[in-house]
Amino acid sequence: MSATTCAPLPADLEQGLRRLKLARMRALAPELLRTAKTQRWTPEEFLRTLVEAEIAARDASMERARLAHARFPAVKSLDGFQLAQSSVPPATYAYLCSLEWIAAKENLCLIGPSGTGKSHLLLALGAAAVAAGNRVRYFLAPALVETLYSGLADNSVGRILDQLSRLDLLIIDELGFSPLDQTGAQLLFRLVSATYEHHALALASHWPFQDWGRFFPEQNTAVALLDRILHHATVVVTSGESYRLREARSRSGGAAFPLA
Repeated sequence: MSATTCAPLPADLEQGLRRLKLARMRALAPELLRTAKTQRWTPEEFLRTLVEAEIAARDASMERARLAHARFPAVKSLDGFQLAQSSVPPATYAYLCSLEWIAAKENLCLIGPSGTGKSHLLLALGAAAVAAGNRVRYFLAPALVETLYSGLADNSVGRILDQLSRLDLLIIDELGFSPLDQTGAQLLFRLVSATYEHHALALASHWPFQDWGRFFPEQNTAVALLDRILHHATVVVTSGESYRLREARSRSGGAAFPLA
């Protein structure tokens, strides 16, 4: 046996660790046993190293599972958010990054034109929430309504609403991108009511609140929805030139992009 080859674990230990589903311990134990003998570790040092490695592996696995469940369409980070070029107040940004609003079961509303950082901030905050151990799910508003509609078809809408209302953070992007019919508006209202004061909700829309009647079939529904969303909420109104148009003009040497 070469100096770099680790002796395998005895069969009974291998089987025991496998049965207990301690995969990381099982993988590391042969090498750590050799290191412990060479460096004369105490039994406590050896055991602590194995336990910490198993905990770290499980934490990483759970984070990957939460990240997959969130279904983010793109990877965004808070480090990549250009705060200096945004209209988000630094104090508000610091509060959002603390994630205290999620623990307090408050809401976040980002209102402003396309390209002003709303989606980036939602995705980055969502990723940070996942890393902090929160259960998060991201939806484009039309896809969310379609999901709720599908529950009507097979009589599972109650179960879907229950699952979504149990999330630590539900993210709804591009609300108002397409108009809602009466059924879609009522389903969305049921969902917001279920999360109200129980879990955090983050949403983005390019429509100012006074214009939400444009995509709701009834003004009363829009008012009732806003009443629940805004009761405990941080509201950020974004403004300025689109990041995407700015980058496109930079790549083209400053050429203008007329809309008409």
